[in-house]
Amino acid sequence: MKFLLRLSFAFLILSATGFAQTKAPILLEDHFDREETNPEREQIGNGWKTNSRSRAKGEKQVDMVDGAMHITRADIADHGVSVTHEVAFKDATIELRFKIGKQDDLGINIADMKEKSVHAGHICVARIRAKKLEISDLKTGQMKLEHRKARLAKTMTPEMQKQIATRKKNFPLDLDTKKWHQLSVQIKDQTMTVKIDGQQVGQFESEGIGHATKSRLRLSVNKSAWVDDVVIHGT
Repeated sequence: MKFLLRLSFAFLILSATGFAQTKAPILLEDHFDREETNPEREQIGNGWKTNSRSRAKGEKQVDMVDGAMHITRADIADHGVSVTHEVAFKDATIELRFKIGKQDDLGINIADMKEKSVHAGHICVARIRAKKLEISDLKTGQMKLEHRKARLAKTMTPEMQKQIATRKKNFPLDLDTKKWHQLSVQIKDQTMTVKIDGQQVGQFESEGIGHATKSRLRLSVNKSAWVDDVVIHGT
């Protein structure tokens, strides 16, 4: 069944998205066709890591279930779940299948851990909810160190607030929360384009998106999400 789903989604990508019309190197591919050796422990494998030890006191937040990854924030956690994989690129297309509930979200967060002008390497993100997509330039927006320090100190100026507001854009969605969906996030120069099930649902251009040395994929989840068939194509 999962193999047939992959074939159908692959056909959808090739025929509808337009992102896979040219051959591009595969930087990362994982279909999660494995199980934990110890079901009580978080064992994703294949280079994936999480913040469960530092943010959830080691409580398991990722399960391998029926060949997919189920991410659920632990009650004890003081931060959303971050499932990470190192992958280096400037421009790329990130493809995956996902399923979220009505109150859930899934962020495709791109980071560069060597970039010290921002908090925790944050560069840009596409965050999907059932009713809304938000695309954000985090590097020059809310995660810029100057902005973050001012927010924590409650010294934000109107100019800072205006700049942050112009570094993100929202788009309406109406996802069927009972079904899996195909996601494609393309980063090209300073533009991020998001497609769901072959249809463009949002596009945003901002300076920080063009950051040249992206090095980490973060799947960020504040409540719960299912993820499968992750493929990243370079340019």
